[in-house]
Amino acid sequence: MKFHFPTLVAAAAALVMSSTGQAAAPSAPTPPNIIFILADDYGLGEVGCYGADNYKTPQIDALASSGIRFTHGYTVALCGPSRSQILTGRYGFRTGGSNQDAVGRFNPADQKLIPSTLKTAGYTSSMIGKWSQFPLNPAAFGFDDYLQYQGSGIYWNTQKKGKSYVVNGESKDLLNGEYMPDLMHRHLINFVTEHRDSPFYVHYSLSHTHTEILPTPDSKPGSETLYADNVAYMDKLIGRLMAELDRLKLREKTLVIFMGDNGTANGQAARATIGGRPLDGAKGSMREGGSRVPLIVSWPGTVTAGQVSDDLIDSSDFFPTFAELAGAALPAGTTLDGRSFAPRLRGQPGQPRAWVFNQLARNWYVRDAGWKLNQAGELFDMSDAPFSEKLVAADNAEPAAVSARQRLQLVLDELNPAGGIPDTGDPSGRHASNIEKKKKAKKDGTPVKATDEEKKPSQAGSSPP
Repeated sequence: MKFHFPTLVAAAAALVMSSTGQAAAPSAPTPPNIIFILADDYGLGEVGCYGADNYKTPQIDALASSGIRFTHGYTVALCGPSRSQILTGRYGFRTGGSNQDAVGRFNPADQKLIPSTLKTAGYTSSMIGKWSQFPLNPAAFGFDDYLQYQGSGIYWNTQKKGKSYVVNGESKDLLNGEYMPDLMHRHLINFVTEHRDSPFYVHYSLSHTHTEILPTPDSKPGSETLYADNVAYMDKLIGRLMAELDRLKLREKTLVIFMGDNGTANGQAARATIGGRPLDGAKGSMREGGSRVPLIVSWPGTVTAGQVSDDLIDSSDFFPTFAELAGAALPAGTTLDGRSFAPRLRGQPGQPRAWVFNQLARNWYVRDAGWKLNQAGELFDMSDAPFSEKLVAADNAEPAAVSARQRLQLVLDELNPAGGIPDTGDPSGRHASNIEKKKKAKKDGTPVKATDEEKKPSQAGSSPP
């Protein structure tokens, strides 16, 4: 049979013409699977590829090498407000989630989270791990599947809150010898395997490296480096996940994000150095070390490997980014503060942020590449961040400082955080009941038990499970 080439060309052209006579639009990009990995109390100074002096993280480093390592990723300095901002795409003065207690009062009717929006684009979702700052259960906020445990930093059933966990409404005992991070990993792999033929979204909320720091299955008897053991085990689990995605042939179909939910906890911050220098601030602090966290994005075949970016990324940005990649409409009638960086992932310039905003309780600031202005009108030179922040005198007349103050004040005026939902919790942003217990104990002269954030390594639990 003979074919006439011009005839074939004409026929092919006809096939790509719509009924209106216009060329058919190119097909939309295939929406990726999304796995968002959120490490607990894990700052910049604990990640090898960020220059950590005392920790080795070969699997996380490999993840960074396969995509983009962002050097200026920001979130709120405590877990509840941080997770609220990530999952709602909104700042605390809009949701009321500016402190730990307020996040626990969220109502699903008022707060729309990422899974509800992605569901409209055909995504199935799972929340695995820590959920304790939010009320009810993940299903109430749109997740199709979940495994949650009580509190933070659950590893073994020797812990008070580690006796049981819940899977899709069913309470299960954490058995002797079972390691919660391993259970979470298996649940994740089972979920991914079951849903590999349709788009899925996973909010993978790790136990590591929140206190109580206990031996891992790999820790040697009597280990004196338990915190490093926990970092190493978390790193190993990241490697196992990537290997499973490769085995399932899902690696190029899956966007993987690794991030810390706030800076390093105070008990570990002294060792979280980079080039011999500690970061300025830690978990709970409005200094740089409280909110500037590791942020790595990998999506082989779409995101070019080996990139290091100083783009400013705000944790409110994940909501619109995921929605754009999924082809999902953003919730109507809701002000989102995030800006999608999906174009950046596809190698396009997009519209990078000029500033990020951060709020914890009644304190806030706006920060651009070189300067920071807070709610008290204090301006900081950030040229040596994250190691130091230099307070600029109020009467400083240098043009760069004057311009920065004016520029950032305009941003704060437009956001108007003081005109949003007022913060009525403890000024620290922490659970008010915990603060009151400490105050009472101090007044009575009784020993004050260190909070999770304040425990020193020697207090962090050295007995075997």
